[in-house]
Amino acid sequence: MTERNVERIRETVRASYAKRALKVADSGCCAGGSCDPISSGLYGESESGAVPADALAASLGCGNPTALAELRPGETVLDLGSGGGIDVLLSARRVGPTGFAYGVDMTDEMLALAERNRAAAGAANVKFLKGTIEEIPLPAGSVDVVISNCVVNLSGDKERVIREAFRVLRPGGRFAVSDVLVQGTIPPALRRDMEAWAGCIAGAMEEREIRGALARAGFEGVEVQVTRVYDPAEIPAAAIDGGRFVAAFVRARKPGA
Repeated sequence: MTERNVERIRETVRASYAKRALKVADSGCCAGGSCDPISSGLYGESESGAVPADALAASLGCGNPTALAELRPGETVLDLGSGGGIDVLLSARRVGPTGFAYGVDMTDEMLALAERNRAAAGAANVKFLKGTIEEIPLPAGSVDVVISNCVVNLSGDKERVIREAFRVLRPGGRFAVSDVLVQGTIPPALRRDMEAWAGCIAGAMEEREIRGALARAGFEGVEVQVTRVYDPAEIPAAAIDGGRFVAAFVRARKPGA
């Protein structure tokens, strides 16, 4: 994909997520949480009740990586594309006061919303950074776990995202990402649909693609676990012949200690 197309996708996604952040700030979006069929019903009552309502309302994920990543007290976590901050805030609770949670996002409106949610939650072990997931604003070997929730698919340069995740992880660090994958082949016309990119569909990778990208970056122990199969009726624009879209949890490990 050309750099021009990568930037076009980035700007489309930025505009879409800025609109979402402003909608939450103005009205709370959908009462009780997300209004998107992909991102609904992902958090239990204990998790939903542990974060500000606006953090839950702004969630556009497709899984719950904080629950699946087996976070430990004292660890440093980075959330790629942290949005309104829900997974950063939940991670901060799991790693405790001796740990730390970073979120990186490129959208000013989402960063402002996340900071308000951080203040409302009283989270001292959290920091939100402005940047892209293709160029993470942290030094090499600075985090123990990289998480992400339905964001890698939004990038037009996923190989670079995965290389950056590898770079910022410490030896032995873990990659623990929820994302939308496609089992089948996405038609070229859908791949070119900018709205479908912003909706987490057009950029979905095949399982073999994400496994290959992780291996090329240097990761080992790659595992892909399907956590949800989407009904085509929920996302009719994404219908593909002989295939389906799924949410999956992807694990991998950086070699080392």
